[in-house]
Amino acid sequence: MKNTLEQRLQKLKSNRWFEFFVITVILISALKIGLTTYNLSEKTLFILSYLDISITLFFLIEILIRFFAEPRKRDFFKNGWNIFDSLVVVISLIPVDESSTALLARLVRVFRVLRLISVVSELRLLINSLLKALPQLGYVVLLMFIIFYIYATIGSFLFETINYELWGNVAVAMLTLFRIMTFEDWTDIMYETMEVYPISWLYYLTFIFLSAFAFLNMVIGIVVNVINEEHTKERDKDLPQEPKLSELQAEIRELKTLIKDQQLK
Repeated sequence: MKNTLEQRLQKLKSNRWFEFFVITVILISALKIGLTTYNLSEKTLFILSYLDISITLFFLIEILIRFFAEPRKRDFFKNGWNIFDSLVVVISLIPVDESSTALLARLVRVFRVLRLISVVSELRLLINSLLKALPQLGYVVLLMFIIFYIYATIGSFLFETINYELWGNVAVAMLTLFRIMTFEDWTDIMYETMEVYPISWLYYLTFIFLSAFAFLNMVIGIVVNVINEEHTKERDKDLPQEPKLSELQAEIRELKTLIKDQQLK
């Protein structure tokens, strides 16, 4: 009986129509949260409150289905996304009223949209790839900090007397460089310094090349490489695994033993 129920729940969990329905409910939940930011009538708010209760109950049932469909219940909590979904659902059970916990309940309901990541495998693969790329991206960020610091120091020495608000010290100069990297009125800043140092355009162009272009390409390259690796791993999981050398050697030894036994007989 238990195995039969578990098998039915597994079929329901992996059913594409059920997954589509879960995604639809998540999107409705996101729209409902957005609607509450407008000035609505009492009747509309009343309807939305009952809709919120229905959505919360559905998510609770959906989590229970996934939990009981797991052959080994402990494995359910080994998955980080399952823990995240469970926390969101449990905290969503807090009633949204005027109590001190109401703000927490409202904020957690916003994170329901992130449940799309745990439901849609492609989104989950993207997030996992980004997380695995973080260590490599850390070195790129460190390199960018070094470039920012060098250029900020040079800019502070050269342009402090031209515009103290933009180049007064290293910290302010780094903020100015961030503006330049994001192309926010960077030409106005450049033309201002060019009135005193006509060749200062080299300073800006080299910085933009190193930061905006080289930095962006490095980040894209790292992320794309990690995503390709994750896609390859996913494809390898679906392919039938080839027997290992040790397994083949063990089978050969067994065959030799059987042949010897037959010869002795």
